[in-house]
Amino acid sequence: MKPLIIDPAALPDRDLLVGAVLAEDARAGGKKRFAKGHRLTAEDAATLAELDEPIHAVQLEPGEIHEDQAALRLAAAVAGPGLERRGPSQSRYNLVAAHKGQVRVDVDRLRAINRVPGMAVFTLHNRVATVPGKVVTGVKITPVATPESALVAAERIAAGEPIVQVAPFQPLVVGVISSEGMSDRVRQRFRDIVTRKMGWYGARVLRFVEVPPEADAVGEAVAALRADGADVILSAGGNTIDPLDPALAALQRMGAEMVRFGAPVHPGSMFWMAYLDETPVVNLASCGMYAKASVADLVLPTVMSGARVDIDELADLGYGGLLDRGMAFKFPPYDEDAASEEE
Repeated sequence: MKPLIIDPAALPDRDLLVGAVLAEDARAGGKKRFAKGHRLTAEDAATLAELDEPIHAVQLEPGEIHEDQAALRLAAAVAGPGLERRGPSQSRYNLVAAHKGQVRVDVDRLRAINRVPGMAVFTLHNRVATVPGKVVTGVKITPVATPESALVAAERIAAGEPIVQVAPFQPLVVGVISSEGMSDRVRQRFRDIVTRKMGWYGARVLRFVEVPPEADAVGEAVAALRADGADVILSAGGNTIDPLDPALAALQRMGAEMVRFGAPVHPGSMFWMAYLDETPVVNLASCGMYAKASVADLVLPTVMSGARVDIDELADLGYGGLLDRGMAFKFPPYDEDAASEEE
């Protein structure tokens, strides 16, 4: 890029003006006439002659791409399934969630793209739940133009698997087992909260089953729910620090794979999760679904999108695992079905 000063008292030759890109807003009579990034045309000369003061611009050289065109290409390169492109607005393109789902970001490749000079791709946190209309990603070229070689380098990094996507929640069937005695009031509250949360994901509750705190009873209930079509089992109640806890004992007898016992978060560290073949069994410690947000709510977006939760995902909960009020953004927005407005 070659710098250019546009002085209204002595305008440069037309050949220098046409195609030049403004590096700052242009004002005439105190009003903004052209925004930063505007690419000048021959028709703009009359307005330029009325500017309040000289302004700066640049001339693009061969092989350089205007920020709008470059951002459009970069947005197309990083966008995966479940995203809609909006823009440009101030040379920025937004990638907006097309449906409810879980945001998935390839963090390492995102970092690599942002190491390329001039590239700026910014996202929501990886694995958070989102709703339709929510801005998930912003894409911008920070200078007014970029060498095509830099853009091509970013596109090569983005090739293959998506950098950002929104994995849709699946219409799963959920069975709920409790081995903890409840009063009628507590039972109804628990069922209402679980039903509402599962409904938010587009899932349905097959049934709630209450069993005595015995391993055989828990095992029989789990087997019956699976036989009747449950895709996910939620296990409430019990004593998670007791190695003879009936739910844990039942799962061990049934040959379940324990992904992790204990979560690196606070509060809620006694959470556990297991798999019976492909069926996830998610612990609701002390009927934790009473709460608006619990550790289970950090894991359910992955479960409800149909993906398998692995040890790395649970271990990663430790980063940002102090769940104070400032971490509220990490939990699914159960009170929203769509974004109220786009950022």
